Amino acid sequence: MLKRPLVSRRAATLSGTCRVPGDKSISHRAVMLGLVSAGVTRIDGLLEGEDVLATVAAARALGATVARTAPGCWRVAGVGLGALAEPAAVLDMGNSGTACRLLMGLVASHSLTCFFTGDASLSQRPMDRVIAPLSRMGAAFVSRQGRLPVAVTGAAPAMPIRYALPVASAQVKSAVLLAGLNTPGETTVVETTPSRDHSERMLRGFGADIRVEETADGRAITVAGERELVATDVAVPGDPSSAAFAVVAACLVPGARVLVRDVGVNPTRTGLFDVLKEMGAKLSFENRRDVAGEPVADIRVEAAPLRGIDVPPDIAPRMIDEYPILAIAAAAAEGKTRMAGLAELRHKETDRIAAMAAGLKANGVGVAEGADSLLVEGRGIDAIAGGATVASHFDHRIAMSFAILGQIAKAPITIDDASAIATSFPGFAALIRGLGGCIEVEESDAT
Repeated sequence: MLKRPLVSRRAATLSGTCRVPGDKSISHRAVMLGLVSAGVTRIDGLLEGEDVLATVAAARALGATVARTAPGCWRVAGVGLGALAEPAAVLDMGNSGTACRLLMGLVASHSLTCFFTGDASLSQRPMDRVIAPLSRMGAAFVSRQGRLPVAVTGAAPAMPIRYALPVASAQVKSAVLLAGLNTPGETTVVETTPSRDHSERMLRGFGADIRVEETADGRAITVAGERELVATDVAVPGDPSSAAFAVVAACLVPGARVLVRDVGVNPTRTGLFDVLKEMGAKLSFENRRDVAGEPVADIRVEAAPLRGIDVPPDIAPRMIDEYPILAIAAAAAEGKTRMAGLAELRHKETDRIAAMAAGLKANGVGVAEGADSLLVEGRGIDAIAGGATVASHFDHRIAMSFAILGQIAKAPITIDDASAIATSFPGFAALIRGLGGCIEVEESDAT
């Protein structure tokens, strides 16, 4: 397998304006809802990374006609609810847990059989968290101890359920709601801790009969099944999880002044920005507006000293993907930063707690790793030695996080393989270079 090492060197400063690729969560859902809608869905700003392209390929295999009309602009001619085609081949989800889990939900209430597979990383991630509720709805699954490959035979008709999420998970919530679309009656998901709500917003935009209520048990999201969805136009804002890398870099590199335009600032996704402000970041949202039902803003950042803090565990659902880059900010802060409630990070593309701890230690940063926690001993940007080679474990967020650390380290930092960055942020290295950063991506025949 061809590896792509990345070398990151200390930047003099960063300045300028940039835009990050479209939101990955919204991009996946736009294609899937277009698939089961009547008519043609037009998507502007679709993330053209490998993860979303896996969803595009699956939508085609399930019967949709999907065409790229311009960079970031796509048309999805849907087949409508109940009319999915049985794929002729295995659906390869690559590295995308979102694509895999949500599509399992979508097909679980259709009369067909699908086979799902993925790369080595995705094949180690748990699928039983969606298999359990979807089995209650009548779908049949065959798997290897709850992991890929998985065979799904949908139920027709499926049974509506009321499902209380055991842990906050937008993917599980969305999988059950998508299955409920083609299920007679009402399907309800109850969450005690709110997770990202893109599915609820987008289902409403496509005409679904959906309501959200605060109950004694928690937040209850109910969808009425067997109601036709109508194609619509979707404008995809910039991904806040991708914007996080430019934002943190600008917080840390001396003299930096950066504006990141058109970023989604859905309140279920802005936990990192709130934490950075508490650490002392000079960060503000400008030009706030709504775009296709999602709040959007430009983020202005200027370098400022950060201080270590205790990050409350209840903020984790609002920034679960941003802990790797937060750990980089913590390494450059003055004082200790304690992060807890991170058990979910053990089950991402890699064990992100272990990967971050190992990479930080190798580059001279003090770290203490717990079962669901991480403590980072920050001593300011001038104390980061750098000089190490970090294993990315084919995890895009690990690779990009240490690329940002290299921008302030004394010695260059090498990431052993940056190829996974293409799953979510094609053009990452070019964007950082465009702001004045020093990143080089190489190619190697090493396996």
